[in-house]
Amino acid sequence: MLFLLLICSGLRAQAQDIPFIRKETLQQWLNADTDTVYVLNFWATWCAPCVEELPAFEKLNQEYAPKKVKVVLISTDFKRNVESKVKPFVKRKKLQSQVVFMDEPNPNHWVNMVSPEWSGALPATLVIARRKNALLFFEKQLNFEALQEALRPILQP
Repeated sequence: MLFLLLICSGLRAQAQDIPFIRKETLQQWLNADTDTVYVLNFWATWCAPCVEELPAFEKLNQEYAPKKVKVVLISTDFKRNVESKVKPFVKRKKLQSQVVFMDEPNPNHWVNMVSPEWSGALPATLVIARRKNALLFFEKQLNFEALQEALRPILQP
């Protein structure tokens, strides 16, 4: 019985914590003076195109981490659904990329910060490479090849 309890608690410990972020965190990523390239994907569990593109971001995270590419999946689900829907979804899909929750009650306070071109529709992706003066925004579903193509000029020496 104790063995089963230890196994269950170990499995629970493997579940990813989902920190809540505010627009100030976005601002930090936008202004970070680093050679790390941030790929911020805005998604929701109820958004079919978002869910369809997640494997591309997972593959990007896995293959490009050594090249200083950091993938952050930013959930825009309702706050009340983080425990009941987002966390189980992340666990079920075995997401390895960092997952955070955008904890701003009014999207109008941060959507324009991401891009003035953004209507607020999902999925949306922002690629930030401050030291290369690159800021790319996509308001559409992306596949792995499109992500690679966007990163190729940024990652060239």
